[in-house]
Amino acid sequence: MGLLLLSLVPGLALAAHGAQKLFGWFGGGGIEGTGQFLAMSGCPSGEAMAVIAGLTETLGGPHRLVYGVAAVVLAGLVLLIRN
Repeated sequence: MGLLLLSLVPGLALAAHGAQKLFGWFGGGGIEGTGQFLAMSGCPSGEAMAVIAGLTETLGGPHRLVYGVAAVVLAGLVLLIRN
């Protein structure tokens, strides 16, 4: 159960943070706001980098969840096989 929570919480946080960058949800700046921030920070193409960062975080969060569930299932299978 602990492994599941260790994957669930960061996975959801990562997906929500990516949604802020892409869609402006949860008080985020969206692509325009994130692009402006990245451009002010010195990134050469702010809006393109905002899309890349948003997609990476939004798609990476669910992958973290899937791998967390898979780890719990595999741990259960190992315990089942050993007994």
